[in-house]
Amino acid sequence: MPQQSAPPAGGVSPVLVGRHTEFTALTAAVSAPPALIVIQGEAGIGKSRLVRELLTAASGTAAVLIGHCQQLHDPFPLGPVLDAFQHHGDLIQVDGLSPVVGSLAPLVPEIADRLPAPPERPADQREARHQIFRAATELLEHLSPAVLVLEDLHWADTVTFDFLTYLIAHQPPKLTIIVTSRTDLGTTPVGEAFARAPAGRTRRVRLAPLDVAEVRELSRHLLGIDLPDPIASGLYDVTGGVPFVVEEVLRTLLARLPAEEIPSHPDALAALSVSTALRDVVVQRLTTLDATAREVIDAAAVIDLSIDPALIAEVTEHGPRQVATALTSAHAAGLLHDHDGRIRFRHVLAQQIVYEATPLPTRQWWHARVARVLEERRDPMLSARIAHHYQRAGRVREFVRWAEAAADEAVRHGNESAAAEFLREATVDMADLPIDDRVRVATKLGRVAVDGLAHAEAAPILTRLLDSQQLTQAARGELRFALGRLYRQQGFARDGYGEIERAIDDLYDRPDLQARALAVLAAPETVVDVSLEVHLARSVQAEQAASRAGSPEVELGVRIARASLLLEQGDPSAWRLIESARRDTVLLTQPREHARAAINWAQGALHIGYVSRADELLSEGRAIAERSGSPRLLEVYELVGAMMDHAAGRWDGLAERTHDLASRAFGFGAASFEARYLDCLMLGSLGSTVEAADRLTELIRDCEKVGTAWPLIPARAALARLRLTLGDARGAFDEAEAALDQIQRKGMWTWAADALICLVDAASALGRTGEARPRVAAISARVRHVEAPAISVAVTMCDAVIAYVDGDTENAERLMSDARTTAHAAGLVQVAAQTTERLGDWRCARGAADGPSLLIEALTAYGRLSARQDIARVTRTMRGHGVPVPYPWRGGRPAHGNDLSRREREVVGRAAAGRTNREIAAEMFLSPRTVETHMSNALRKLGLRSRDELDADVLEAGAPG
Repeated sequence: MPQQSAPPAGGVSPVLVGRHTEFTALTAAVSAPPALIVIQGEAGIGKSRLVRELLTAASGTAAVLIGHCQQLHDPFPLGPVLDAFQHHGDLIQVDGLSPVVGSLAPLVPEIADRLPAPPERPADQREARHQIFRAATELLEHLSPAVLVLEDLHWADTVTFDFLTYLIAHQPPKLTIIVTSRTDLGTTPVGEAFARAPAGRTRRVRLAPLDVAEVRELSRHLLGIDLPDPIASGLYDVTGGVPFVVEEVLRTLLARLPAEEIPSHPDALAALSVSTALRDVVVQRLTTLDATAREVIDAAAVIDLSIDPALIAEVTEHGPRQVATALTSAHAAGLLHDHDGRIRFRHVLAQQIVYEATPLPTRQWWHARVARVLEERRDPMLSARIAHHYQRAGRVREFVRWAEAAADEAVRHGNESAAAEFLREATVDMADLPIDDRVRVATKLGRVAVDGLAHAEAAPILTRLLDSQQLTQAARGELRFALGRLYRQQGFARDGYGEIERAIDDLYDRPDLQARALAVLAAPETVVDVSLEVHLARSVQAEQAASRAGSPEVELGVRIARASLLLEQGDPSAWRLIESARRDTVLLTQPREHARAAINWAQGALHIGYVSRADELLSEGRAIAERSGSPRLLEVYELVGAMMDHAAGRWDGLAERTHDLASRAFGFGAASFEARYLDCLMLGSLGSTVEAADRLTELIRDCEKVGTAWPLIPARAALARLRLTLGDARGAFDEAEAALDQIQRKGMWTWAADALICLVDAASALGRTGEARPRVAAISARVRHVEAPAISVAVTMCDAVIAYVDGDTENAERLMSDARTTAHAAGLVQVAAQTTERLGDWRCARGAADGPSLLIEALTAYGRLSARQDIARVTRTMRGHGVPVPYPWRGGRPAHGNDLSRREREVVGRAAAGRTNREIAAEMFLSPRTVETHMSNALRKLGLRSRDELDADVLEAGAPG
């Protein structure tokens, strides 16, 4: 027999091939923390190898913590991060840690003796999870300088992604984070987690297959010889340039031929199919194993990517020595290798091939056997693995039972997303189960899907089950309530309201759920064309149901909802209810409900113009939300914070934030509508009037389709104002009338401010102020006793405009001055500037000495906002009165004018370098739509017609002065 050549150790090239550019850039990033590195690519492309090379280059300068995400769902969150801490107890100095780090002790027993005593675990699971986030972040800072590596992030649970988002927001200054993720398994939240990192911190590489020349170089390092070009090309064709496949194919060829003979045997390479090259290699290696080793490796492929010899011994009933011998044979055959101190399959692809090479009946038998062995361990944390194995074994009843158990365990650990996924999978296979079991599982799915973001998948399941004639009244009511909440989460306001309304009578014997359902129906902003009287009646019914329920938590929830309803009406008693609830001991012990209540009240205060009070509530709630550790809640706070900043006149950087928010996929459908509305407001204010009008028209159509009241009504008012700006007074009048008609049907007169002012302005422009008088008088009578600054200012402004048109200048100026004072006191910055502008215009017209100073004051306020439409209007007014326009108008601060924002410069810079919008979106972790918006705005500011005109000189001219 010919002498066989051996490849380098493990069949791996001693030299990293084809990754010089990526390695150089990432090495620089690792050496300059804080850094975030994302390495992406298909399976076998070399992500882990690149990570190893980076860690080798950084060795001795930083602690290295490595965690691996597992393919199986796990109800226990944050596993890969906790695993990364296991082997670093020797680096921990307990004296340097705060007590909160002790919360990791029960989760990582390997280092428990190096941690402070565990603090009391919060009763609220989300607050407990946030405590763990804080603890893990502090421990990482304690271990720094450090590199945290999370491999296979595409398999991470939602909580791990949530922790990454938290860690990035609180990243220790000497920590580098490296994650790897596959690109052949669909989209993951990797980009979303990293999108909020500070500019310039993230480095992302997407590894491409090697080209023919690189395959040839890799072969030279593995074989010690140069392959002729035809052989190298053939090897490229067979392997697709995937390094792992190249290595495995060459290992197989070396087992048959000496390296120097491979170039003269192209037939050996040709025998491997392009599509099955790796499968052929792995199957050939399986044939070298004896019966025991083959049985052990088959069982191992069923169990996991990592090898657990003790579990394999239990499952196969072979002794530990036999299992060790079998695993040694598989290792020698190239099926297994050592990885971070563990034995694993050489690659997930190799595990998959071994698994698929096992006949289906045998695989199912192994899965059932593994499930029974794991059951005997009586460990709740194994429930997800047991469910997985029973599902693969085809044992439906056992699978559903254990999937439900896994979901319960996930909920106990605050991991609703995992729970929703377990229950969703369970409902697929439960058609033959008793109706009570199906209702129980589906109801649980309905509850957790609201927070677990599985709305679209869960809703059809509940709908099908509601068609059953075997449901009890209470079960039907609970399913309908769950379905209605899911519809609302998806943004289908009318459908959600209808389902919850139909659930009310069925829930009579469940007064706790009935009270919660009625409280939802009491919220006026949820659905259009349901009158205030109906909402008030539902609120009273909710109080009655809460009384029957006898639960302090339910009673508090109803009080919170009633306070929100009264606040939206401008009822002064709302503030007494809010202050009482804020001091309630039940609310103080439930941080998540406290944060939700605060944000609902803050939104209500914004709707009626109490900007300063809204700001206070928002700050209080945000602090609580951060402690509760709910990323979804924090996301809503981010949106409402942007609304708050718009109302308060804090516009620096707001346009970028609203663009990003409008392109984001929110877990709550109504939030997506509000983000789009706010984006349109900013677009219009900054000068993109036509685009803003088009987008508002589309938004209004979408809101009408689903029946949501907010932001449908304010969007109509905003569109009316834009039409007036564009010179379409008739269109503005009609749009404002449509908004006011909807407000009248709703009975929410406090929402009429913007529409009413625009109606009067449009009527004045048309010379038909008389048509607006009855509206103003009727609304003025309706809001005479309410406490809502926005509508109070609006009515006073309208009275002032009508008085001015009538020639009563003195009364008009007095009224506008009153409106100005009220707007300033409420914190309505832009409205206050608009009242100042109108007052200055009128006083200049009659030659009053303070007229010019009032116009300059308005201009300065608009300048601080960079409100281009307002700036253009007031400067025209100033020139018309002969008032000099000062420059700059922002108190000495440089005006943006048409300067590019930071994000716009980043986008056009990449475009000028030849990147497409899709490539720019990937690099900057933005949506393609957001990139298109930045590009459009930048081109308009630069006076260009297309991106083809971009060059360095143009970009320099657009730089801020």
